[in-house]
Amino acid sequence: METKGEKTKRLILDTAYRLFAEYGFTRVNMKMLCERTGLSRGGLYRHYESTAQIFLEILRKMAARQQDEVREQIAKKVPAKVILESLLSRYEMEMRDDKNSLSLAIVDFYGDSIHTKEDSFVRQSYERSKTTWIELIAYGVATKEFMPVDAEAVFHVIVFAYQGVRLYSRLMDIEDDVSSQIVKEVKRLLLPQEERNEKR
Repeated sequence: METKGEKTKRLILDTAYRLFAEYGFTRVNMKMLCERTGLSRGGLYRHYESTAQIFLEILRKMAARQQDEVREQIAKKVPAKVILESLLSRYEMEMRDDKNSLSLAIVDFYGDSIHTKEDSFVRQSYERSKTTWIELIAYGVATKEFMPVDAEAVFHVIVFAYQGVRLYSRLMDIEDDVSSQIVKEVKRLLLPQEERNEKR
């Protein structure tokens, strides 16, 4: 059961996510958040000191959620193919959803001279995502559901294709089949031939 404070924080984060996706990072301010959430200035500042703090909290939660989900499923011995299908389905949906991408907001945030690449939370998120994918691929190889592959190389194909589409979709129209092509290629890299034939 959520406390009142937890509900308020969730309202702030959900509202901020939509604003950052629509306007980028620098155009969103605390006044705008007060107006959109209906919170007083004091009510908002009771939970967060700045839009930067809110933005980093959103990124932190997004990175942790995927890792927790994958590790929990591996611990429950969910088949690697099932976990892969779930992740790739989500990635494909997100690649097609250009309205809810934080890609430009992330570039906006780290383009600011105050936030340097050296202390970048994006680097931490990247490393966490890499660890998650490498653990999943190792699990799938161990259960013989995946081909023996260079897990880090496959992760790079996934993350940079995914992020590239997310960023470019904010700058130009991307055909719907691009995301399905990427997903198909990732499956081609990981799944044995007979598994891929069954999916057709």
